[in-house]
Amino acid sequence: MTATDPSLTALADGWCALSLLHGRIESHLERALQRHGLSAREYSLLDVLSRQHDGEGGHLQMKQVADAVVLSQSATTRLVTRLEDRGLLARYLCPTDRRGIYTNVSEAGLTLLAEARPTHDAALREALDEAAGDPRLEPLVRVVETARTTV
Repeated sequence: MTATDPSLTALADGWCALSLLHGRIESHLERALQRHGLSAREYSLLDVLSRQHDGEGGHLQMKQVADAVVLSQSATTRLVTRLEDRGLLARYLCPTDRRGIYTNVSEAGLTLLAEARPTHDAALREALDEAAGDPRLEPLVRVVETARTTV
């Protein structure tokens, strides 16, 4: 295969379209969430952690959190620390494994998340609607709109 192989070119075009869509959405979310004093990553972290529950498999390990917010473990730890310093998260030791540390959203974090959620959802909808007007991105928008994921 050469660099001009049509299958590689199509693959690269698809990757560029996906990157473009992601960048547009993230930019739109960043601007919208600023009014709540949150970045898109901070919102995502609060959202992921707010979905934890007590019981079997209810709390996420830091690696699972990092995977869910698409950051390295060290970047996730720094993000958790920043939000903890703002009183939006709290860390505590796992009651059954003293080496494990859990992170939970505080009441202030849940309140901020609830206030920011309509802004986030509206900004996401706007970004997807704008992207759907671009023929290169429209197929990806359809995939995003129908995709379901669990964290």
